[in-house]
Amino acid sequence: MSHLKYYAYDGVGRENLKNYNYNQAVRVGDRIECAGQGILPADGTPKPAKSPRPSQVFMIKSYHVGLDHEATVKMIEELGKWMPDHKPVWTCLGVANLALPGMRVEIDVVAHDPDAK
Repeated sequence: MSHLKYYAYDGVGRENLKNYNYNQAVRVGDRIECAGQGILPADGTPKPAKSPRPSQVFMIKSYHVGLDHEATVKMIEELGKWMPDHKPVWTCLGVANLALPGMRVEIDVVAHDPDAK
């Protein structure tokens, strides 16, 4: 499958590749798919991803433990902050648990990179 290019970034990406046998992202032609990026900081604020650029994202799926109105409003605020001029499609789901203890939010994104080589 040489047409697939996988990514596992230094730090947690390499650790998850070793311990859980998965990559963080894959590029297929001009499409980039990022696996669920977990958010673990105490304040619950999402950390920016290295790739793809927010303007390239066309689909977001977010999974929330304890999804309520407050969590939904916070997610809407963060999407507006990171993508003020771009409105991708978004599916927001409440779930019982995520993969690792303490995880409250996990985000999948799909992006298009028209300049892909």
